[in-house]
Order: sequence, then structure tokens, then C-alpha cells
Amino acid sequence: MAVNLTSLQVMQDAPVIPVIVLNDVAHAVPMARALVAGGIRMLEVTLRTPQALACMEAIAQEVPGAVVGAGTVRSAADAAAAAKAGARFAVSPGYTKTVGQACKDLGLPLLPGVATGSEIMMALEDGYTELKFFPAMQAGGPAMLKAWSGPFFDVKFCPTGGVTSQNAADFLSLPNVACVGGSWLVPADALAQGDWARIEALARATCQWVR
Repeated sequence: MAVNLTSLQVMQDAPVIPVIVLNDVAHAVPMARALVAGGIRMLEVTLRTPQALACMEAIAQEVPGAVVGAGTVRSAADAAAAAKAGARFAVSPGYTKTVGQACKDLGLPLLPGVATGSEIMMALEDGYTELKFFPAMQAGGPAMLKAWSGPFFDVKFCPTGGVTSQNAADFLSLPNVACVGGSWLVPADALAQGDWARIEALARATCQWVR
């Protein structure tokens, strides 16, 4: 991947960006290798556990085929810590100018979370045209994205939150959706059991989806 990765490149690499919650650093590298082997390179490791930064660092250092990103980025400090750990992109559950500017200063592509028209307009004002629609199902699902396609014709979305392997196609069929985010690629039981073959198979199947 080029050093000057863009948000659009992150979104267009595969139909799904896995939303990953890791509680054990020992799981990070084999999990990342399994996803990459299945064709998924953009890996969003959420900052929801004390081990998240160490997991990002391990993936960044030991899985050259992976592009590790940080999820649940809520502050400038989160963004800085993620970049230091080797994150190549950031995803936030909402949007503030502070987080947006911090990511720009760090050269970290950001997918800011939005759930309303006003939030989209705030992100657009700051130059962000690739956005995370979150929480997607709770905030209106595919119908909301269809409604936004008129006034926000120049915006691409990554719906996340309540998106599953069963309903992902409803989102991916929309012209303003570049990819979806979901946790089903890395099931908690597969992680606990070290079932890397299952994770690779899920990734491989997902990569066959049509956008």
C-alpha cells in the first residue's frame, strides 16, 4: 500500500472493513494473517480494550500484508496513540473538528462517524467526503442512505452498526456505499478457540461479494 493512503482507498479495498475487538495480544497476529490470507487487508482494531494499541503494534510489525487501522477514535490523544502504534487509518464513532484536525496533522486518513444530515455537513466543511454511517441500522438503515443520496450526492459511506452478513447486500447495492463495516468476520468464539481457518474462510467468502 502506498504511504499516502486515502480514505477512499481504505473503503474500496474490500467490500467489508472488519470491526475487531481484541482482548489478547497473542490473537492479533494470527488473526490478521488469516484475514489477509482471505483477501481482507484493511483491519479496524477498536480502541475498546486495554490491549488494543499493543495488538495494533504487533500487526503493524509482523503482518506486512495488513493495513491496520484504529477504531473508536474519540479524541486527539486516541489518534496520536494509534498512529504511534502503527495505525494507517482511523475510524471514529462520531465527528468533532478536534479529531478531524488531529488526524489531518498526523496524516491519518479518517472515516468520521455520522448519523444526521447536520453531522455530514460538518464533516464536509472540514473536507471529509468519505464517512462512516453509524449506527447504521439504528439510524435508518439503507432507507436513510437512499434519502441522503440526493442532497449528499458527493459523499461515500461505510455503514457500520447492526450490519451483518445477512443484510450487507442491501447496503452494498447502493451507489453511495463504498463498503460496510462489521464484526462478523472475527467472531468472538473463533478468536477464543484460535480458529484461524474459520476467519480466513469468512474473509474469503466476503471478498466474493459484489458492490
